[in-house]
Amino acid sequence: MDFGGRIIDLRKQKKWSRDELGKMVGTSGAMVGKYERSEMTPSVEIAKKIAEALEVSLNYLVGSISFVIKDKQMLKRIQDIISLPDKEKDCLITTIDHFIKGSKINQM
Repeated sequence: MDFGGRIIDLRKQKKWSRDELGKMVGTSGAMVGKYERSEMTPSVEIAKKIAEALEVSLNYLVGSISFVIKDKQMLKRIQDIISLPDKEKDCLITTIDHFIKGSKINQM
């Protein structure tokens, strides 16, 4: 799915009109429609505002990643893990990997 398609999908999930999204990000509904149809590309600032309004990362909107983390606590935890010193981060990732592996084995 492309940038415009992701905007359409997320906007419809929230049951917002183009005008509503446009007001939230400081543009018009007509411009949102142009972004959705890939007729125009928003500035980085507007794209960031769209991502924030839709509660996704800019990386998701532009297709760099294919998943959305909607759980704000989980996102905060991931950000905290990223900021840990490398030794502590490696230890934590190893522990998480063991839990995931154990869970997969139990599901079999």
